[in-house]
Amino acid sequence: MAFHEIRFPANLSFGSVGGPERRTDVVTLANGYEERNTPWAHSRRRYDAGVGMRSLDDIETLIAFFEARRGQLHGFRWKDWSDYKGCAPSKPLHYRDNLIGIGDGETRVFQLVKVYRSGEQTYARPIRKPVSGSVLAGFDAAELVFGTHYEVDDTTGLITFADAPDEGVEVAASFEFDVPVRFDIDRIQTSLASFQAGEAPNVPVVEILS
Repeated sequence: MAFHEIRFPANLSFGSVGGPERRTDVVTLANGYEERNTPWAHSRRRYDAGVGMRSLDDIETLIAFFEARRGQLHGFRWKDWSDYKGCAPSKPLHYRDNLIGIGDGETRVFQLVKVYRSGEQTYARPIRKPVSGSVLAGFDAAELVFGTHYEVDDTTGLITFADAPDEGVEVAASFEFDVPVRFDIDRIQTSLASFQAGEAPNVPVVEILS
């Protein structure tokens, strides 16, 4: 089992159906009240790669990609067109988009995260597959320079600063990113007759959590 640092063709993932999934255990008590808990710290995303198929050439591209990954065996990158930036899709990236940590004067390595906000509640999603060359970062009100002040591991989402931020300093970043996924099936079934009639193959993919 390995992860292939290759993106599923973005033109084929465009228009796909999918999004985050949560796992919640709901127990109804004898008095009618509920207790709710979750064993998952993070959501998991699922998509259908078949929806983006528009031609027989697309089907051929899909099959070649599937075979090269050996079905479910090897993971790959997926562009989620509804959620691929550290900010709103319509806005340009700004290094202050996401608070990824607070300096302690010693730590130089931080995990990239995307912070989702709704009201007073927030959720910090670890970003493991940033797009190469897209990461902006800085301390407090000072933007830093990639290659001089920090480096990014595009395979893990770890950002390493040349100098550790002082204690209490806010560390922020923004980026474009992919989702690490694998195929959720070991076979693809296609029919020329049904495809020409407008029926796309069912090709589920699921996020790999790490």
